Amino acid sequence: MRPMFSDDAAPGPRTLPARRALVDDVYDAVLGLLMDRVIEPGARVNIDAVARDLDVSPTPVREALTRLESEGLVAKRALKGYVAAPLLDAAGLRDLYDMRELLEPEAARRASANLDEATAAELADSVGRMRTASSPGDDEHFQDYRRFIEEDLRFHHLIADRALSPLLAEAIIRLRSHMHLYRLNFRHDFEDDTVSEHELILDALSRRDPDAAAAAMRTHIENSYRRLGPILAPQPEDPVDG
Repeated sequence: MRPMFSDDAAPGPRTLPARRALVDDVYDAVLGLLMDRVIEPGARVNIDAVARDLDVSPTPVREALTRLESEGLVAKRALKGYVAAPLLDAAGLRDLYDMRELLEPEAARRASANLDEATAAELADSVGRMRTASSPGDDEHFQDYRRFIEEDLRFHHLIADRALSPLLAEAIIRLRSHMHLYRLNFRHDFEDDTVSEHELILDALSRRDPDAAAAAMRTHIENSYRRLGPILAPQPEDPVDG
């Protein structure tokens, strides 16, 4: 992969769509650079170089980075500016999932008591869109994977929102920001299982069954870790011939 956004890099400008607010499009573009690992985990984000690459002023880039900082995907460092968040190691990923297991089943439990018809319809629509989303191959990039990510986030965020606890919802959203870095860079063969597990969560929520909703969410999180955790687990050394 070529070095990206070094001070002497001079890539041609990218074209941003005009249908949305500029800062939203810049946010999406910078998020894509992070998810594609064009900006590597732990690397400094050169604001001026990103602005040149996107053919915009530095201001919307700074605004996008402020938003990404609130989501935990970049961090502001003294004397360095913004740096891309490093990937968690195996222990860090386990800790993240432990936190998810504490928070998200409780959010599902509470949401089952507060679910309205509009939210139930949105959840069903999200599951349907995930089911029809294309499954990317190993060589595809973030923009090809965006639909699935957006619907996965939408599903979990809707549940967190219906828990009617702003602090709980905020904690869940921040935790989940890290998940897609792992999914994009390590695994693409989880989509069908994820959708099936979402369907079970939706079924429990629709029945207004708090225990079943919490259990379905917990199972989903446990299964998600089983899909990702072994990738970061220490691997035994290959035997030496002879």
